[in-house]
Amino acid sequence: MNAKAILEELKPLGSESYKRVIFNHGVAEPCFGVKVSDLQKIVKRIKKDYQLALDLYDTGNYDAMYLAGLIADDAQMTKADLQRWVANAYCVPLCGSTVAWVTAGSRYGWELGLEWIDSKKPLVAAAGWATLGSLVAIKGDEELELAELKRLLQRVQKNILQAPDAARRQMNSFIIAVGSYVSPLTGTAIQIGEQIGPVTADVGNTACQVPFAPEYIRKVEKRGSIGKKRKTAKC
Repeated sequence: MNAKAILEELKPLGSESYKRVIFNHGVAEPCFGVKVSDLQKIVKRIKKDYQLALDLYDTGNYDAMYLAGLIADDAQMTKADLQRWVANAYCVPLCGSTVAWVTAGSRYGWELGLEWIDSKKPLVAAAGWATLGSLVAIKGDEELELAELKRLLQRVQKNILQAPDAARRQMNSFIIAVGSYVSPLTGTAIQIGEQIGPVTADVGNTACQVPFAPEYIRKVEKRGSIGKKRKTAKC
């Protein structure tokens, strides 16, 4: 199975109505408009394939790029692979999901997450914050640098309201991720979220909303799910 064959398989699965939905999130041509549920059926068959993932991402077709993230063998991804992926992640779904999920699962998640949040490019910065948020969801607390995470929360508090929209949304999500998945920092995340107040961002012509971080974390707390890690950031 190669990238060309996958593109031929994806094309008839596309939907113009779904295309219109994802275009509102910044997705652009080339794109077939394949629903994630249909992509997941292909994932079940392929499982992981490092080279195929690279080839699919390099097609520039959005559906193939998203699928690439789902089948990527994160452990084999090189730093150069990930830098190329973030450089070509032209929209929020790619930088905040595909690139962040794979980077978090790689050996370079922490390193690249910290590097990217310093980027002057809003989508790269957004990918950095999304990577760090994905990391805390899948790594045990003993693998995390709690003091550094606390410092990052304080950095968010200082800079979030001046950050570009894409980065601001991911910074807010980072507060939620730390508060939900890192129980020693739940109280700190709630406190910082309260001090920041509700966060707004331009979400385009979509129904998306920016959740109020303390409220979201408290809902997770009420479910008894604080600190429960995920096996993978991908979904």
